[in-house]
Amino acid sequence: MRTRTFACLLGLFSIPVFAQDSLVDRDISFEAYVETLKTQAIEQGIRPNTVNQAFDSIEFKHHAVKADRSQPEHKITLEQYLPRAVPGWKIKQANKKYAQHRQELDRIGAKYSVQPRFIVALWGVESNFGSLTGGFGVIDALTTMAFEGRRETFFRNELMHALTILDEGHITADDMKGSWAGAMGQPQFMPSSFLKYAADGNGDGTKNIWGNESDVFASAANYLKQSGWDHTYTWGREVKVSKPLATELYGRQKGQAKTLTQWQALGVRNQQGQDLPVLKSDIDAWLIAPDSPSGRTYLVYNNYQVLMKWNRSYYFGLAVSQLADSIR
Repeated sequence: MRTRTFACLLGLFSIPVFAQDSLVDRDISFEAYVETLKTQAIEQGIRPNTVNQAFDSIEFKHHAVKADRSQPEHKITLEQYLPRAVPGWKIKQANKKYAQHRQELDRIGAKYSVQPRFIVALWGVESNFGSLTGGFGVIDALTTMAFEGRRETFFRNELMHALTILDEGHITADDMKGSWAGAMGQPQFMPSSFLKYAADGNGDGTKNIWGNESDVFASAANYLKQSGWDHTYTWGREVKVSKPLATELYGRQKGQAKTLTQWQALGVRNQQGQDLPVLKSDIDAWLIAPDSPSGRTYLVYNNYQVLMKWNRSYYFGLAVSQLADSIR
């Protein structure tokens, strides 16, 4: 199995793509396929009433299939991407949102040991602070993508997770909106991520990542914390390499990590050409050059590795990091 990174609203996300990229030939109608999904859901313990309500007005969404097939093949460079993902107006908006929700963000940040600026940055990159969450009914979108067949197992499993969310009462089917691929709400969680990481931020018994900002903040923070976030450090920094380095030194694999002292000895300096910082603990860092060693180069810490678990895109991780650094 391999992965492909897709544009999702203002961010990127990665979903499994199986070796066969052409549509699966089907002798079954969409309506008959829906009946197999309903049977599977009930067999997995989802209440029949929930299943029937979820599929009551089910529609095949041609726009979702078109969006899936129209993913851009041309890869823009990091220099092109960052100004689009983190424009000046978004930086101003991020600082405004941070100030507006400061008390709640501080409370949730302290509970999950995550710096609030990263919560706001994820919120901003994923959905423009909740203003762009997608207009597809999640059940419609996931059912359509499962029937389309190219990644049936993935989308069928996500559909079952979405039905579980409905069965637990966190949202109604009519209000469960998301992207064409089923990424939901303000943090753009896939249903499986919702079940694993969504949190009740305001104590009302539900996990409403669509309309409740406390739940959005708590869910994002919980995702980061459970994925290994360390609030005592930041994400990394842009650097300069004073002399050519072997290509095998670049990357995020475990064996490619070196301490800041070791990178310093190899000629890596901060963006101004000065020595790397001396930290209390000589932590591990990875040297990455998303485009090429002749382009922008970064030393990233474990927290950047956590952002890559959220979304397996170097560009996404750097957009979130840059926006977080702009919040004061």
